[in-house]
Amino acid sequence: MESFWGTMQLELLDARTWKTREELAGAVFEWVECWYNPYRRHSGIGMHSPVTFEGLDLPSDTAE
Repeated sequence: MESFWGTMQLELLDARTWKTREELAGAVFEWVECWYNPYRRHSGIGMHSPVTFEGLDLPSDTAE
């Protein structure tokens, strides 16, 4: 969790000043949903980002 907050502080919060709480809330939402969640690497999927993992041509887990 500390890594998340540190990354957000460096990449978003320190990048500019915010005029309103609504503006800040919108920027935080966009950063989390449009950048952090889709592009951060996950150990559960082989250290790929979700976007990268979805593009991999992996064999299916389902037995047919």
